[in-house]
Order: sequence, then structure tokens, then C-alpha cells
Amino acid sequence: MTKTTDRNLIVGLDIGTTKVAVLVGEVLPDGEINIVGLGTHAARGMDKGGVNDLESVVKSLQRAVDEAEMMADCHISTVFLGISGRHIECRNEKGMVPISDEEVTQEDVDNVIHTAKSVRLPEEHRVLHVLPQEYSIDYQEGIKNPIGLSGVRMGAKVHLITCHNDMARNIEKCVERVGLKVDQLIFSALASSYAVLTEDEKELGVCVVDIGSGTMDLAVFTGGALRFTKVIPYAGNAVTSDIAYAFGTPPVDAEAIKVRYGCALGRLVSKEDTIEVPSVGGRPARSLQRQTLAEVIEPRYSELLGMVHDELQRVQNELRAQGVKHQLAAGVVLTGGAAQIEGIVECAEQIFQSQVRVGEPMNVRGLTDYVQAPAFSTAVGLLQYGKMHQGMGVRDASVKTSVGGLFKRLSTWLRGEF
Repeated sequence: MTKTTDRNLIVGLDIGTTKVAVLVGEVLPDGEINIVGLGTHAARGMDKGGVNDLESVVKSLQRAVDEAEMMADCHISTVFLGISGRHIECRNEKGMVPISDEEVTQEDVDNVIHTAKSVRLPEEHRVLHVLPQEYSIDYQEGIKNPIGLSGVRMGAKVHLITCHNDMARNIEKCVERVGLKVDQLIFSALASSYAVLTEDEKELGVCVVDIGSGTMDLAVFTGGALRFTKVIPYAGNAVTSDIAYAFGTPPVDAEAIKVRYGCALGRLVSKEDTIEVPSVGGRPARSLQRQTLAEVIEPRYSELLGMVHDELQRVQNELRAQGVKHQLAAGVVLTGGAAQIEGIVECAEQIFQSQVRVGEPMNVRGLTDYVQAPAFSTAVGLLQYGKMHQGMGVRDASVKTSVGGLFKRLSTWLRGEF
């Protein structure tokens, strides 16, 4: 057996409302990410991206981290951490600086970006991301990479994503309580975009919608650049709640019914299909038509997607006013755990009047059978983001393992023998 040592590891941590996911990825010599460790656990203490019970979050997080460490045979010390919540805000800003020499240098680029991001923020907010959109030199606009070009003055347009400092600190505190260091906080929809979007889609214009349990995270790209981000604090849990109240079934069972039998478009369901719905208080389970379930689910999904549609209409009007190419020619990409329901593409196409697809993580190897699903888009995207922005030097301990050992631990983990 060949052993690998001193692997270049990146760890992504996605703490959602209902699930904690930890992924350990090894950056291969060809630049691709090989996922060697996975840990998931039901989340407790999170709601709509915010911490409402620190101890419960820490316990859920510890279990997921332990599983990932066991499978990857490594000690996790730092993570790229996803963040969401209604406190996330965005703004587009501009900066202008004189070019110091005859040609634009990296220092000039750094200076103009620094100027663009030097805007007054509310005291309680901090900057998460400064993402360049395009540059201009004198009278030439729409420059993607200005280094080496000649001119007198250079301008830059950037997209700023900010978050509430205390909300971010609370989620960082949970991670630190299990002995980990946060390498960087990344907005969840931005992370998901790294996992599910192609460069062509970003260039043509696309909106990625990460539909989780507590929030829907939006990111709009046009001309290859991020133009808009938004968090809507309503998502899959609203559907689960509707099912629980409509059929008098416990929320845990309502979630299971939604995942297994749910459909976002009633006309796709056969009238002959029936399902067993558990009751509360020791009452016997009932048999109901699956179409009845779809009649409960469809209006809520239509409402949720309608919120996204209204937001996109507003954003496109703003971009049009700014003279920015605003068409979403590549349509909408839905991802996240609540995007896995049957019929969501057809339902969304009716609302957006545009092409829609469900996005799954791309360009990864290893445990793809387990993570190549919309529910893991943020976690995989955190690995992709980490690879691009942190390079190969993520600070994890040296590890030694064999291919046989990996599969032995995988089978053990799947049986729950740990």
C-alpha cells in the first residue's frame, strides 16, 4: 500500500439550521480537490443563520468534527467557515487612484481596491468580502486585469459584503469552543457559487439561490462579476411547518415526509399514490393521498420562489439604472438541501419565466457519492474557495494513511461503529 504524508488539506465547515457539515479536502497536484473526510450531524441551537443556544451548537459541531477527523485520519485545526443570516448586507462601491508608474502594478491594484472599500460602515458591521468587478484606466472601461497596462488614472468597481460583528463573533465562538481556528468567514451563497456555477454562467448572467432550512441566500452574477447578494430569512423550515400543522404530525416526521414524498408541483403527482402520515399522542398513523401533500407544499414553495423573483426584479432595475449589463441569460441555479424536492425546477420555471436547474457540486473527487448533492454545495464551495484564496498551505497536522485504511474507516463510519 502506498502511503501519503504531509497532505495539503483544506477543511470546510457549514453550520446550518438543521445540519452541521464538515468536509476535509486534499488538494491534489493537478489542483483538483479530493474529499477524504466527511462529518455530518443534526444541528441544534441555530436559527436562520444565527446562534440561539451556544452549548447545543458546540455539541453538534463536536460530533461532526470528530466524524470528519476519524474518516480523514487527521487532526483538524483550522476551517473555512460559512456564514448566513439576515444581517448580511451588500453594496457596490467605486475607487479611483493615480497610477504610480507608467504601467499598472499590483500595488496600484491594491491601492484602488483599498480606496473603493474605504467607505463608512455602521459601527457594528465588518467587511466579509471585497470582490473586484472591473477596472477602468483613463477612458477605457470594463478591464478585467489591469496589471501591465499604461495610463494616468485607474478606477475600480467592487462588491462589498458585510456582516454584523456580534452575529459573526457568536458563530466564531462556537468553532473556537471545539478547539478550532477560523481561517476565514465566507458568505454561504458565495461559497455555493464556487461549487455549482460555471464561468460561462457567471459571464452570461445567473442567480444562484441556496435554499436551506432557515434562509435563502442569493448571489447574482453578470459579466463574470458578483453584483448583488441577499439573505431572505424564510426557507425550507416553513414548508416543514406547514406539513406538520396541516396533518397534525410531529415536525421530525413532517421533515421526513417532505424529503421522501414531497413535490413542489401538484400536477406531477399521481392521484393513486398514497403515503403513511404518523400522528401525535399515540394515535395511529393515517393514509393520505400524496397529491394532498403536494397541495400543501406547492403554495409555500411558490411563495418562497416568488420572494426571490421580486428581489431579482428589483436588482435588475437597479443594475439597469447603473448602466450594468443586467440580463440573467443563464437563468437561475437552485441549490441547498431544500432544492432537492421533486418538481422544484418546473415550479421555479413557471415563476421566473427563465431556465432553471438544480446545482450540484462539481470538480471534486473522492467521496462524491456522499457529497455530490445540493445539500453539500456550501461545504464543497468552502473547499473550492479555500483552495483559490489560501493556496496549498492550510495548517493541518501531517497525516499518514493508506487507501485501504480510508475505505475501512468509511465503511466503519457508515455502520456507525465509532
